[in-house]
Amino acid sequence: MRMNVFAAVIGALLPFITPAHGEEAVVQATVTEWKAVFGKVEARDNVPARSRIGGTLTEISVSEGTDVTEGQQIATIYDAKLALQLESIEAQIGALKSQLENAQTELTRGEDLLARGVTTVQRLDALRTQVDVLENQIEATEAEKRVVEERAAEGAVLAPISGRVLNVPVTTGSVVMPGEPVAIIGGGGFFLRLAVPERHAAFLKEGADIQIEEAGETRTGRLAKVYPQIENGRVISDVEVEGMSARYVDARVLVRLPVGETRALLVPADMVATRMGLDFVTVKSGDHTALRTIVPGEHHVIDGRDMVDVLSGLSAGEVIVPTVEAEYTPSEGH
Repeated sequence: MRMNVFAAVIGALLPFITPAHGEEAVVQATVTEWKAVFGKVEARDNVPARSRIGGTLTEISVSEGTDVTEGQQIATIYDAKLALQLESIEAQIGALKSQLENAQTELTRGEDLLARGVTTVQRLDALRTQVDVLENQIEATEAEKRVVEERAAEGAVLAPISGRVLNVPVTTGSVVMPGEPVAIIGGGGFFLRLAVPERHAAFLKEGADIQIEEAGETRTGRLAKVYPQIENGRVISDVEVEGMSARYVDARVLVRLPVGETRALLVPADMVATRMGLDFVTVKSGDHTALRTIVPGEHHVIDGRDMVDVLSGLSAGEVIVPTVEAEYTPSEGH
């Protein structure tokens, strides 16, 4: 009695429906269970560009988001003490060169005196030794000057890798110490890092395809690496995605991971009709057809076709057909 009343209500609410050409069998198949988690966009390498000398940051030519190449100068550090050392060394070299000129003049005069027999060979050897000592002192002082010049040149902060500047913790005018980071550069490519609950660890397989939802689009990635250490009850894994946008590092992206398989009743999604908030399929039994209410579940793409998981209302092996508006005949017992 209740089913007849229900059928009468459905008939009043819905447009009349009858089967059209084309039949499909309700199939039972194994489908993949997906676990939705969030992954973070991370750079494969996060390398700080460090100062090699201490001093004042006089110039910085990059900011967060700037693309840089390896070896590019991104900042300049000035140390006034190095400039004073260079001035002192140049003055020493000037004084030594003046002494060398005087020693060379004395050596020339000594050679003339020796030729006339006025001086001795020992005196001439002493003059030659003095010239050699001054030349060596000049060479050593010039080497010291090159060392100071190299230290001053190290005030140029260079990008250690090619990539994107993620963070600049200092500003122009800051006093920095040797080894202090001036900028953090992310490079080596970008990937997704996931933290998956450890109960799903057994289902994570390196090389497995995963689904990624980014900017309203669903893309396919590859589970590149599963780390063996569990941290805070979660398994860390990396996902490689070709052409993934790296505009925002540490951005959260929805990822669906395969974490198991289950048996499900599947029907084509285009054979399910929705009317007044209820879902129906047309079931064929012999020469008769009837409208059947179902409870649909998740959608699955199988062989390029959109299929719906039927939670209740159908059995494996039943035959369904497409529905069109026409006369409605309720099924007995449904």
